Amino acid sequence: MTPGKAFLAMDGLLDAATSGPVFLSIPEIANLVVDAIRYRDFNLHHYALHSWVVMPNHVHVLITPLIPVSKLMQSLKRFTATEANRILQRTGTPFWQDESYDRLVRDEREFQRIARYIEMNPVFSGMASRPDEFPWSSATPIG
Repeated sequence: MTPGKAFLAMDGLLDAATSGPVFLSIPEIANLVVDAIRYRDFNLHHYALHSWVVMPNHVHVLITPLIPVSKLMQSLKRFTATEANRILQRTGTPFWQDESYDRLVRDEREFQRIARYIEMNPVFSGMASRPDEFPWSSATPIG
């Protein structure tokens, strides 16, 4: 199985999940993650942010990293986990999985396909009828 097909298979499982934590469906936590993603683009300049979506149990981001990916993911995950666990009143429990799935985008066609996939994820999973209807996505106008 190619890495792309493995990713799609895993993402399909996440979208169809009927059990397990869906903490990102809590608006306060979803907003926290969105703000953290944007902050690391606009303020910290860890990456150039292209598209993103915060689903109930996972997040997709399409970025051009400007620092090592391991450093930016550690920063993003550490901050959001601490704050989300504070909101949930949990201690000593991991918020994120240890693993992140990253992938090198090889050309403009692939870039556009991935950006569209990310913004369509809420539509594919039945959470919105149009990408701009889902509040935690780069497809939704900021306002």
